[in-house]
Amino acid sequence: MGIVYLEEGEPFVFEAVEPVKVTPLDQWVSRGENGHFVVKRLSNASAALTPEAMKRLQEVGEEFRGKHYDLYFEWSDDRIYCSELVWKMYKRALDIEVGEVQTMAEFDLSSPAVKDKLAERWGGNPPLDEKVISPAAVFASNLLVEVYRN
Repeated sequence: MGIVYLEEGEPFVFEAVEPVKVTPLDQWVSRGENGHFVVKRLSNASAALTPEAMKRLQEVGEEFRGKHYDLYFEWSDDRIYCSELVWKMYKRALDIEVGEVQTMAEFDLSSPAVKDKLAERWGGNPPLDEKVISPAAVFASNLLVEVYRN
């Protein structure tokens, strides 16, 4: 998950990996499954994404560039994960919340794979009151509309 920018006419994805950085779109797509990806944009993009708004989004994004990836999904800005980056950029730049922030306790943590990951990262005791924005919550935001899928 990331935000697509055009730089000198070429598409790039600003993303939270290790570290937060800009990645050429073709490289970003190649990391996915079978080259599949979906592009969404604000439903009111023509009004909301003015040149000034785009500049603010990029300025906010620059505050995160170079930060390490957050394996613990903490809500601080010390480290950042993919959906957190997108959510915070829109919130701070445009006061738009793309997706509903939840606490970790609101997620289904019962599957064996999830339990294993919780044990690995937190010794099985995750911070259940930690605020989290999931990729699914951003993707499902009713403020976003799909504009491309392959």
